[in-house]
Amino acid sequence: MTVSRYMRNPESVAKKTQEKIATVIEQLGYIENRAPAMLSRASSNAIGVLLPSLSNQIFAAFMQGVETVTKANGYETLLAHFGYDEQEEERKIASLLSYQVDGLILTASNHTPRTLQMIKNAGVPVVETMELPPAPIDMVVGLDHTDASYQVVRRMIAAGKRSIAYFGARLDTRTHLRMLGYDKAMQEAELETKHILTKEHSSFSLAGDLLDKAMQQYPDLDGVFCTNDDIAIGTLFAAQQRGINVPEQLSIVGYNALDIGKTIHPKITSIDTPRFDIGQKSAELIIARLKNEPIAHPVIDMGYIIREGDSI
Repeated sequence: MTVSRYMRNPESVAKKTQEKIATVIEQLGYIENRAPAMLSRASSNAIGVLLPSLSNQIFAAFMQGVETVTKANGYETLLAHFGYDEQEEERKIASLLSYQVDGLILTASNHTPRTLQMIKNAGVPVVETMELPPAPIDMVVGLDHTDASYQVVRRMIAAGKRSIAYFGARLDTRTHLRMLGYDKAMQEAELETKHILTKEHSSFSLAGDLLDKAMQQYPDLDGVFCTNDDIAIGTLFAAQQRGINVPEQLSIVGYNALDIGKTIHPKITSIDTPRFDIGQKSAELIIARLKNEPIAHPVIDMGYIIREGDSI
């Protein structure tokens, strides 16, 4: 009864008792069930999806892929936004699990210990997407960001570029993985690595500051590999405003191959990531597991395509 009162209102029990109950809840990864009526059905017919950003358009295509499968199989999707924050992801996963979701699709691969414990206790199928984590929770659908970056930077080097900088924003896991690929290509060519980084979120306008900083530090700069197309397109606009010819004086390469990069001049060379297909395959794995169907390949590399533009 004391625990029940604590869950409804922690201040209704003694301070020492609060601390004891909180400690046990943390250790057990306990999640309050907010939908007891669902227990009788043993299924909510809902899949929880965690998104790191609501403004990044790459997740629109991803969600379209997810919902083509969930809708066809009679499942709803419950979305939660965590802003690239592990603690916020933990809170949102706890909330989704409290509603007895039948599965989880995660768009990050770094999780808090409590998140991992909650997922283990829940026993629901989980797909981690967008990356290929070395120690997955359950199933994985993603791509090798390090290899994609390595290959495209090699193309820049093959085109004669020698002073290439990496523009990174937000500094999340995928930004880091892409930087590793850039570093590998530069080091193999015995070229100096140049990291221009910010913790701010990506935007077109942010790129101008990154370009100015890079030009000040490296006056001989002749190439930029950007962690995403927002920064790549912003860098192109900033270069044009400063009278820098692209690609003659400065090569620019992006990541994610957004439509806008194909419509501007010069067209941005970028890495095309199969976001729709990743979402679709992720949902297919969840549904297959819920139907107790065998999963032949629990880890799936969806690959990537380097879309050639005119910016190298």
